[in-house]
Amino acid sequence: MRCGRWEEFARRAVYPCWALQTRGLSAAAAAAAAAAAATVPGASGVSTPLKRLPARVKIVEVGPRDGLQNEKTLVPAEVKIQLIDMLSEAGLPVIEATSFVSPKWVPQMADQVEVMRGIRRRPDASYPVLTPNLQGFQAAVRAGAREVAIFGAASELFSKKNINCSVEESLQRFEEVTRAAKEQSVPVRGYVSCVLGCPYEGKVSPEKVAQVAKRLYSMGCYEISLGDTIGVGTPGGMQEMLTAVSREVPISAIAVHCHDTYGQALANILVALQMGVSVVDSSVAGLGGCPYAQGASGNVATEDVVYMLHGLGIHTGVDLQKLMDAGVFICRALNRKTSSKVAQASCKL
Repeated sequence: MRCGRWEEFARRAVYPCWALQTRGLSAAAAAAAAAAAATVPGASGVSTPLKRLPARVKIVEVGPRDGLQNEKTLVPAEVKIQLIDMLSEAGLPVIEATSFVSPKWVPQMADQVEVMRGIRRRPDASYPVLTPNLQGFQAAVRAGAREVAIFGAASELFSKKNINCSVEESLQRFEEVTRAAKEQSVPVRGYVSCVLGCPYEGKVSPEKVAQVAKRLYSMGCYEISLGDTIGVGTPGGMQEMLTAVSREVPISAIAVHCHDTYGQALANILVALQMGVSVVDSSVAGLGGCPYAQGASGNVATEDVVYMLHGLGIHTGVDLQKLMDAGVFICRALNRKTSSKVAQASCKL
């Protein structure tokens, strides 16, 4: 059974151009629903629209890689392939498919070649993979990868714990990857972890984030994804960090990657949108998690991001119902509940 009846919910809740139906609601609930509807562009009533929002946002779905890589139970390749195919059908323009790291370090990604060869690729979507070094890049290209991503950090201690080298050493490795990628016309995306806080160092300097982002951009990364790895950031911190980074990297080449450990992810994303960012990373059903923060709830759920963006009148090209279907599928496969508030609410309708 499909979870949601999304179209029915949209007609009678907060989406524009439909009459609000409040039969059966308490007076307080009806008033709250009416107030919510009045804030949506196009709805009846007086509203003050948010300013400086992009007309469209590109969603980068990281669930199949970032969301699954820390799962203790191995997920069969056929499940990963079906998840990616369902996300493709939902209209996600970018789906990070897997990671070409050593199976010794990330056993969950040991089936990367099988996954890459098994997915049905849509011509209007891309399926990048994570590559830590030149060896990983070469293996990814042999498996059919047409885009890759490299991952650094703004924290020395995190870099040493995560990839066993200093920040400078990691950047030197990445230069080998970007040179090889350029020779083969393979686009490269860059990640910067711990942009708003580190589990070992605490607060991270926005200037440090900006310098790492600048190096990645200068070596050829077409886009820099700034990750709040442990989800400790707040809107104020996001604004300060983006201000620093945007002095070194064009805002059009910046993406945000928010974890929702402290419930700040959507607020942080909204601030980023108002500052000109138009690329957002997220994970279906909120898959993922941070092993460095107790109670971490992982990546922000793609369903919640899409719901917010559509409510703001921002185009994503994503079918929310099909996206929720993909979330139901993978949660059943993992025998867990979704972390998406939108999916949880729609299942109760």
